[in-house]
Amino acid sequence: MTTTPADHLRAVHRLIDTTERDGAEVKRLTATRTYSADLDEVWDALTTLDRIPRWFLPVSGDLRLGGRYRLEGNASGEVLECEPPQHLAITWEYADEVSWVDVRLTSLGDQTRLELVHLAPVDPAKWAEFGPGAVGIGWEMALMGLAAHLAAGNGADPVAVAAWMGSPDGIAFMTGSSIAWGEASIAAGEDPEQARAAAARCTAAYTAPPEG
Repeated sequence: MTTTPADHLRAVHRLIDTTERDGAEVKRLTATRTYSADLDEVWDALTTLDRIPRWFLPVSGDLRLGGRYRLEGNASGEVLECEPPQHLAITWEYADEVSWVDVRLTSLGDQTRLELVHLAPVDPAKWAEFGPGAVGIGWEMALMGLAAHLAAGNGADPVAVAAWMGSPDGIAFMTGSSIAWGEASIAAGEDPEQARAAAARCTAAYTAPPEG
């Protein structure tokens, strides 16, 4: 990859806060980074069925306003808003839980800033155990995959990705991401000791070797 894991960790700005959605309290996770590609190119990579698997996951469905999508082995949902080439909002439906993802693109000439916001109702016990990294690490891996795709134009090899996750570089990336989300949680007012302990547990969950 032309962008290393360490480069990516430095490139992402992370923010955690609490807000409301449909009258209920939700956690809001925001990840922002800038890509060396123009607005139309980033939008196309985000919204074209045959490009999404090259940097994220295999996807099927109808990617238009009101349509539904399904990510293989992961979430499904509905396209709530679609304003090419700048704004996409979807539901994120996974394990009988519904949350919301909002992506906004801003043109910076030959670069594009991407802001991803994930709103989710959170079980306080799960939040105390794992913190925001439980969601944030996965999104950062996706954003890093997008950076690699935009730079090289090739597709992700699932076998190579799985091997990388268990490599020293992959473990270092997930550890660094977990620590960074823990610090974002502290900046949002979480107790530092509790936030760092949750980040350590989240790191252990992500980096544990597969059973068997």
